[in-house]
Amino acid sequence: MQSSAALSLSQSAAASTIPKSNYTVNHSLPFSPSKPINLRFCGLRREAFSGFSSLSRSRPPQSKIRSHKINSPILASLSDNGSAPKSFDYDLVIIGAGVGGHGAALHAVEKGLKTAIIEGDVIGGTCVNRGCVPSKALLAVSGRMRELQNEHHMKALGLQVAAAGYDRQGVADHANNLATKIRNNLTNSMKALGVDILTGVGSILGPHKVQYGKRDGSPGNIVTAKDIIIATGSVPFVPKGIEVDGKTVITSDHALKLETVPDWIAIVGSGYIGLEFSDVYTALGSEIIDVIDWVYLQVTFIEALDQLMPGFDPEIGKLAQRVLINPRKIDYHTGVFATKITPAKNGKPVTIELIDAKTKEPKDTLEVDAALIATGRAPFTDGLGLDSVHVERNRGFVPVDERMRVLDFKGDPVPHLYCIGDANGKMMLAHAASAQGISVVEQITGRDHVLNHLSIPAACFTHPEISMVGLTEPQAREKADKEGFEVSVAKTSFKANTKALAENEGEGIAKLIYRPDNGEILGVHIFGLHAADLIHEASNAIALGTRIQDIKLAVHAHPTLSEVIDELFKSAKVKANASGPVASEPVAV
Repeated sequence: MQSSAALSLSQSAAASTIPKSNYTVNHSLPFSPSKPINLRFCGLRREAFSGFSSLSRSRPPQSKIRSHKINSPILASLSDNGSAPKSFDYDLVIIGAGVGGHGAALHAVEKGLKTAIIEGDVIGGTCVNRGCVPSKALLAVSGRMRELQNEHHMKALGLQVAAAGYDRQGVADHANNLATKIRNNLTNSMKALGVDILTGVGSILGPHKVQYGKRDGSPGNIVTAKDIIIATGSVPFVPKGIEVDGKTVITSDHALKLETVPDWIAIVGSGYIGLEFSDVYTALGSEIIDVIDWVYLQVTFIEALDQLMPGFDPEIGKLAQRVLINPRKIDYHTGVFATKITPAKNGKPVTIELIDAKTKEPKDTLEVDAALIATGRAPFTDGLGLDSVHVERNRGFVPVDERMRVLDFKGDPVPHLYCIGDANGKMMLAHAASAQGISVVEQITGRDHVLNHLSIPAACFTHPEISMVGLTEPQAREKADKEGFEVSVAKTSFKANTKALAENEGEGIAKLIYRPDNGEILGVHIFGLHAADLIHEASNAIALGTRIQDIKLAVHAHPTLSEVIDELFKSAKVKANASGPVASEPVAV
């Protein structure tokens, strides 16, 4: 989502002082600092260099710049994707400074491109300001509260803890302060590398031309670029019939402010967003009735499909329901639509009208203190000026091919125009947006690159966590039936892991879906302690095409949680005569 840069930048001054740039590719950085240091901020890359004050935004001498030579028909087609003027304000302009735009900008600078990023709200977009960053702050608090409230768990560790409490405003401040810190980190990282941050709402005026200015549609500043990336993100999706007042009927944007902790909240949707907030709300009880006993918040899930957590591998979903839903004060309605939700007014509660998802007959009416709408996200692509390049959106999403090139109404790539992240709908995750942005920069600097989306992991930060990469078991078996190969499944338990048992956190499993004929990894799913951190060994293996028989030789430190994955791969039964590379080509999703 576009956001207004915290940096103060005079639009008129920016427009008048932007130097022209001949499009060339530079393998070196646009300055010569001492040894670079790669830092990470909450999973978001920041390039930092010693001696910030000595950094210059000036372009390197022409002698240091060299263009890539095109050595293949594919690369030639990418390079010759339409004719362009000889000179531009920038090599690359990115519309939207969320995680995807930030990742693309930093990689572009690394490749020697003169880069600008346009933001109309706040740097960091949804993830940093209204999504994954502040939500993890709330989940960190809820995780500690849940542990302190678990008397049996504490006694098993030999600990005695008095009744735990929390300060709602203090928790909310923790989330807000974290978002502010990460937002500043992102802003400073781009400034330090010489990325120009242009404040305003960006729109495309035609090939190589972008306007940025106020939301009222008044004429703004115009810049030109050899290549343009759309990275405008998404907003919460609210179905028809639901009235959001921001107080008693809310989206995740409102919930992250934690302005209230209602006694009973209905959560519409049981995906990542709904599950994580159920974890927060059930840990932060509404009141203390004495010094020991807590009254937990009551949560009601409303899910349109026949099962909760429909996006997860079914086996993992069932285990997660047994651990995350059933023991807690949560009830649920599945196979129903919430056709009308009315906010609380004049002392009356929030009312929710439910109908059967199949028959459309009235099913029930609920009365609750609040309702959280967690029905997914919608692309934020209005007002981009896509008509000027003959692009028609599909349900708001910008159509792209496997190389993130924007497609016109005929299905042909629009020269030098790309779209990444939630705006294209391929995989609505912050790190997927960043990966797509890096892939695009690789292409425009002369290296063909197709991102394998099946190698991108996902995680749900409940307690315990859920993570996954690749195909679910039903998806893998469907693929096997079509292509004629065998599928096998291996599993291992956290109850057999020394580190997990030492922390009294043995609940959980890891599941591997693979081809026994050649050792190809089709999918890995984990439910358990730090599952979100453990998944990356599997995702990297899929990305690199590494076979199970090779991973089995890897050594893991003992005792660590990583041995859960070590044992998982070692338990897989690959045929003795399996040889050769993994059969599947990277899948364009």
